[in-house]
Amino acid sequence: MQASRERTWRPDFPLDLGAVLRPLRRGVSDPAFCTTPTGVTWMAANTPAGVGTLALRWVGGAVRATAWGDGAQVLLDGVPAMLGAEDDDSDFEAHHPLIRELRRRMPALRLGATGRVWDLVVPSVLEQRVTSTEARRSWRDLCRRYGTPAPGPAPKGMYAPPLPRTIDDIPDWVWHRAGVDLSRRKAIVAAARVAHRLEKAAELRGRAGRDLLRTVPGIGFWTAAEIAQRAWGDADAVSVGDFHIPGLVGHALLGRKVDDEGMLEVLRPYAPHRHRVVRYIEAGGPGKPRYGPRFAPTDYRDI
Repeated sequence: MQASRERTWRPDFPLDLGAVLRPLRRGVSDPAFCTTPTGVTWMAANTPAGVGTLALRWVGGAVRATAWGDGAQVLLDGVPAMLGAEDDDSDFEAHHPLIRELRRRMPALRLGATGRVWDLVVPSVLEQRVTSTEARRSWRDLCRRYGTPAPGPAPKGMYAPPLPRTIDDIPDWVWHRAGVDLSRRKAIVAAARVAHRLEKAAELRGRAGRDLLRTVPGIGFWTAAEIAQRAWGDADAVSVGDFHIPGLVGHALLGRKVDDEGMLEVLRPYAPHRHRVVRYIEAGGPGKPRYGPRFAPTDYRDI
């Protein structure tokens, strides 16, 4: 059994551990993230020091963190930021009555920051223009084939995401079997070849960080925003081009459907907290009416 490292951190703000970590989980069968029936949240991750496993539990008003592997200390050091300690909403104004009410009801809603970019690139690119079901299936396949087994006593079947250097080794038939089309495959390969430079985006933050991500062919506004929201808790990164979010925002704040342009217009007064507003709406808003057939997944493995 590998030796473990531990730390206990007591936040000085209301914390909902599950809610702040939820954006990091890619479905209930995510090989890199799981929560056990006993309430322990496990994550496997790549860090500058190597692969590590992190286990978090809420005990007596504090977070007890235990980590294993070469990346253990990096993961422990990053616990406060990942749980929202660096999130600052002191200048946030809730202009709309619904947002004021949601903010009152959800004081523990915070934006966490992993501080790491690469582990977010692959799942974010995989989610481009496909259903969550398709993207999560691809993510599971790639992690299990090319990821690193989680160090320590992690639950069975946990893997850290594939490292950049392994991406070039993935043959075409594996991409195809995983259901990844050529455009997403090219974007992941291109990002892997400059992965060391992309980590600087988490230091630049904000628009500068998102612009750096977008220098990679195949990473556009939507993908850059999805990475930024998680890597540095970017409160203003709006997922423009999302299939669902404009409808959610429009129905919540205007009572009607809007497109991307309409969404950006209604969110304009909330800058630099536009993503924060979206999170409030996603967490507790009224949702949107459902009309017509649902989007049908495309099984690229049969093409």
